Amino acid sequence: MTTKIRYFMLALGLLSLTACNKEEAAVVQAPAPLVAPTHSDSMAWRMYMTEVVKRNLAGVTESPFMYFLPATEGEDAAGEYDRQLENVQNVVQRTVLPGNMLAFGSPDPEKMTKLIEEAFDGAPADSMKDVRVLFIGSPEQGERVRAAVEPTGAIFVLHELK
Repeated sequence: MTTKIRYFMLALGLLSLTACNKEEAAVVQAPAPLVAPTHSDSMAWRMYMTEVVKRNLAGVTESPFMYFLPATEGEDAAGEYDRQLENVQNVVQRTVLPGNMLAFGSPDPEKMTKLIEEAFDGAPADSMKDVRVLFIGSPEQGERVRAAVEPTGAIFVLHELK
């Protein structure tokens, strides 16, 4: 009888150790907080934006559309802005199917805010029901983007730059 009790106690001890290890593993696997690159390196920003998008895919059933504006100056900057604006306007005017995500990010979030405001100006009402629009920027910029996006029926998500 004492041998059975010892085995029972040993089994309970092993179960409790296994449970502790699972709890520790869950804590270790929690994603690290995201911190935006402090410089305007396009590759670092694209990697950051990709990670932000990955963490906001709940409810998205299609591959996200990601729009990025580099923080460049000069002649090419205007051309890049105009090309990206045209891309976004075309997508917004065609409408986007439910379950999709449009994600916007830039080392210059003010420039991206203006692009979104322009692109969504005149968009058909309720044309983007159940589409998620993710914006990386400040709360103030986020409110401006929200005002431009919500008439389309899209779900607005702000990822605050920190």
